[in-house]
Amino acid sequence: MSDLFIIGASGTRAYRQAMAAISENIANASTDGYSRRSLTTVESGSSTATMATYISRANFGGTEVSGVVRAADPYLDATVRYTGMALSSSTARLRWMSDIEGALNDTDTGIGKLMTGMFQNIDKLAASPNDRSLRVTTLDSISRVAEAFQRTSADLAQVSAGIGTEAQASVETINRSLSQLANINNSLLRSQPGTSAYAQLLDSRDAALNTLSANLNVDISFGAHDQAQISFNGQSLVQGNAATTVALTVNANGTLALATSGGTALTAPANGTLGGLFSAASTTAQRRTSLDTLAQQFVTDMNAWHAQGRTDANAAGGALLSGTSAASVTALITDPAALATKSADGTLNGNLLTASTVLRGNGSVEQGWTSLIATQGNLLASVKAEQSTAQSRSDQAIAAREAVSGVDLDMEAAELLRLQQAYSGSAKILQIAKETVDAILQII
Repeated sequence: MSDLFIIGASGTRAYRQAMAAISENIANASTDGYSRRSLTTVESGSSTATMATYISRANFGGTEVSGVVRAADPYLDATVRYTGMALSSSTARLRWMSDIEGALNDTDTGIGKLMTGMFQNIDKLAASPNDRSLRVTTLDSISRVAEAFQRTSADLAQVSAGIGTEAQASVETINRSLSQLANINNSLLRSQPGTSAYAQLLDSRDAALNTLSANLNVDISFGAHDQAQISFNGQSLVQGNAATTVALTVNANGTLALATSGGTALTAPANGTLGGLFSAASTTAQRRTSLDTLAQQFVTDMNAWHAQGRTDANAAGGALLSGTSAASVTALITDPAALATKSADGTLNGNLLTASTVLRGNGSVEQGWTSLIATQGNLLASVKAEQSTAQSRSDQAIAAREAVSGVDLDMEAAELLRLQQAYSGSAKILQIAKETVDAILQII
């Protein structure tokens, strides 16, 4: 008769714990990074006979909980991390490539359109070289192009600064994740596998790994007690409970450099948010260099063209512009009479007529600007396509993982009903055992 009490009691304990696991799943159905829990049970060892008439071959021991099982698939987890890494990189690149496109500003107030307007004003002045108002307009259009160079340079510098700020935030996130993983590794060593506490630590570990890999293309492996071991291009970042943090340097030209906190230089990240920011910083630096080159050419070409002409006083044309970079381009001439419209032979509009030949066409600043805009536009279109593909792959990977690790409320509700029935059955066993013992005692 003691078997019934043992079996009934073990059943109620096991099913109570199983219902607690189901309740935990339901409560955390919307919790990010939560993996569904379940219990495994095994047949309990037969209890020792306590009665002289006890028959051992008919002895049963009920059930017992052997451990908490966390629903997870290492392959699917790794796939989510890899696709999330690619998505974070392309998203960061897309955001800043779009900002670069905006900074270059190929609109009516941008360098290209203003330069076209400048040449149109020069052509108009060539038709009436003594018209003072047209001279003022032409000088103003030259000044506006110079200001556009300055404005574009400032906007690109702002993009570089923004990338540096976001990269620093990404590095801080990386260092937090590395420290968290080192602490979790230490806790995993002290925790018992198959317990709810151990499952919670694994959830925390995977969440930290997801955050880390979304920011940096680290190499991940697992050691004893599921400890995470992290390295980056051969440099160990997390080993056991020890973490090596990283530091970011923003160079003068806006490019980025990465090193350990101890000063060991690291290679540039190739993926993750930080990899995307490194790429964006490099692209921005290239655009700033190209802009400076065009600005220098603009100053040189305009001054050389103007020097070939003659002013109303038959003096050689002075420098129209000054500056050695886009940020320093400045218009120098404001007096309409100082504009060298005449050619050396005295033709009133002679120098103006050569502007299109000397300043436009192959190898000109105007052509260089068009090429720069086209290059950036093609790159932006490519990054948009890359980001769209990465988003699709990441969504598919997350859906595949959720099918294994996620919580389905309908399934949990059905399982809860089944466990309730099983719990009631175990309780009924205890009730029957009690009634049987009471009946026997009454007979005695």
